[in-house]
Amino acid sequence: MNFADLDPALRPLLDRYLGPRDRALLEPLLADLGELAAGPLDRLAAHAEANPPTLRPYSPLGDRIDEVDFHPAYDRLADAGFCRFGLAALSHRGLFGWPGPAPHVVKYALSYVFSQAEYGLGCPINMTDSAARVLEMFDPQTHRTWIEALTSTDPQTHSTGAMFMTEIGGGTDLAQTATLATDHGDHWTLSGRKWFCSNVTADVILTLAQVPGQGEGTRGLGMFLMPRLRPDGTRNSYRIDRLKDKLGTRSMASGEVALADAYALPVGELDRGIQQMLEMVNHSRVSNVMRSTALMRRAVHEALSYARRRAVFGKLLFDQPLMRRTLLDLQLDTEAALGFVLEIGDCLQGSDEGDELSRVSARVLTPIAKFSVCKRSRWVTAQAMEVQGGNGYIEESVSPRLVRDAHLGSIWEGASNVVALDVLRCMASQNSHHVLADRYLGRLAPAAVPHADCLVEHWRDLRGRGDKLLEGDRAQQELGVGDYTEALAQAVMATLLVEQACWEAEHTGSERKLLLAQAYLERLFIPETAPVAALNALPAITGFPLPTAGA
Repeated sequence: MNFADLDPALRPLLDRYLGPRDRALLEPLLADLGELAAGPLDRLAAHAEANPPTLRPYSPLGDRIDEVDFHPAYDRLADAGFCRFGLAALSHRGLFGWPGPAPHVVKYALSYVFSQAEYGLGCPINMTDSAARVLEMFDPQTHRTWIEALTSTDPQTHSTGAMFMTEIGGGTDLAQTATLATDHGDHWTLSGRKWFCSNVTADVILTLAQVPGQGEGTRGLGMFLMPRLRPDGTRNSYRIDRLKDKLGTRSMASGEVALADAYALPVGELDRGIQQMLEMVNHSRVSNVMRSTALMRRAVHEALSYARRRAVFGKLLFDQPLMRRTLLDLQLDTEAALGFVLEIGDCLQGSDEGDELSRVSARVLTPIAKFSVCKRSRWVTAQAMEVQGGNGYIEESVSPRLVRDAHLGSIWEGASNVVALDVLRCMASQNSHHVLADRYLGRLAPAAVPHADCLVEHWRDLRGRGDKLLEGDRAQQELGVGDYTEALAQAVMATLLVEQACWEAEHTGSERKLLLAQAYLERLFIPETAPVAALNALPAITGFPLPTAGA
């Protein structure tokens, strides 16, 4: 079994988003990782989930050591993600035949396949990638050694990154950050408590602290790099008070950390600490969306596999009309989300290359996708479990883990209300609802797919609806922005499905995506009508040949 081969949407999307050279370099990695994720990595993930990390605060002699012990399965997963496939390094250095950084789409495609086996480790991988990105953007000369370590794929030299930002009184409201920074000339020290620290054993930690005399609230926050070890090799002076007993991502260690004059170095301009940290947050949000999509894809695979072999009253579940409707909805949500992820990756690539439209688009698409896709992942994973009945509910199945993990996507890096308010901020400051309407109206081919003309009108309506939203007072804006953000997400995903469907029909002659795009539009604009064409073609749409009931 190979997770890449089983996914009918992935390779055609990559064929469109990547040039021939990048696509050729990616293919052997995709094939290799797809097979490993569906087999050995999946088994390792199950062991790591069942054997979560434990904290050893003291040595046998009573010395404070704050060591976290991981199951060997987690260590092997980390070796595969960080070293064998370089998931944290691909966007920073030449690997696997790329002379320089690989496109973001490559990283997200491979990470999407990896995350179908192991979701929790995706956090340290993303934090490491994002930390290297922030250091490269804002202070590359000072922190070149750390950047090299974060982007290394050598098991002996690579370092992992983390972001310790949340405090007891300051998570969403960063102005409440109480950690204090003290200047010692050649370094700073930090004192305070960080309340939710994922990848708590990281070698390189980026954090925020109040800089005396710099200002009140968020203006007073500077960004600092706090290494696990001091320059002399001794353990830095922060302690891990306890590990979090989490609902999901149990393989990965999250903890509460107390800083006691911990050694730290400033990053970039101290009076721009919050802006620099938000760059890391936004990059991490894309990873959240990607991993939520991976959970959806794995859940859909489990549901389809079960429905194809489970017979009820002499007829496969897959052949039951109502079950087909359910399975189609799961497939629609998953393929729409995957297209969204790769679209954001493509925008990030354009932004890194200096394209302003791509920068503005990526800035607003990221919170839109996080609001919608991470929420929908909870429904898809739960619905896929329901397809399997009691067999899906037991812990021997992967489905409970998928459901548990799915709830985290909407929480970390800003819960749904927080990211909806971020969309509102983008609308007010960058007129981003107009940017999106113009961008996607220009890419629609209304005659190609039934009901695509409704999508054209929908975008025009959304543009005006956004203007009206901004005309209200602040309370009215906040009351309306959640629904508006979801409407934007649905419009973006519908447009991307139509665009991909037209491309596949032209370049491959396949009508599979056309049927899927039509079904998505019918669900969006005429939900009372059953998508008969797509339901009849569900075996082809899902990529499965249909066996007989006795198979």
